[in-house]
Parts: sequence; structure tokens; C-alpha cells
Amino acid sequence: MVATDYRSISTLAKGLADENRLRILLCLIGQKKSVTGIVEEVGLSQPLVSHHLKELKRCLLVTIERSGPFIYYTLADPRTLDVVRLLDALAADLLAARNTI
Repeated sequence: MVATDYRSISTLAKGLADENRLRILLCLIGQKKSVTGIVEEVGLSQPLVSHHLKELKRCLLVTIERSGPFIYYTLADPRTLDVVRLLDALAADLLAARNTI
């Protein structure tokens, strides 16, 4: 793989580099949700969810849709789930290897 834009890759990686942001991304699979819906599903405070959504938006991982007074969040690209699954498998393999050495 030849990466020509390391800054973009780094920005996406930073967006994925937080457990709470990963939980938020996973709760958005296949549907749009309001901040209230995300708060209820992930069990975090509203200010914390809003903070993480701001970071996810900055990293281009979520998009917003306004509907009246409400803002709904969705995954910007469904391939994000593929990346998270790949990272999960890689982490499991690396941890398993570390425990056996």
C-alpha cells in the first residue's frame, strides 16, 4: 500500500482511537440517531456524547442531518465498520501472540 496522505490517515485513526467514540460509531450502524438516542444506547452523559460526536464529525466519520430542532447523526461511510472489525481482529491476534511468547 502506498499512502500519499498520512495526515488524512492519522486524522481517521485519531477518530477511532477512543473507546467511547467506537461505541458511538457502532450504535449508528444502519440508522441515524439523535444525541438523546445515542446517550440512551451507550449510557454516557449528554455532554460527553456531544464532545465525541464533535470529534467524529471533525474526523469525517459521521455526518449530520438537521430536521427541525433535531440533529441526527449517521456513519459517513459504512466501510468504517469494516475498519473497526479489522482492527478488532488485529488487536485480538496481537494480544494472543503476546500472551504466547
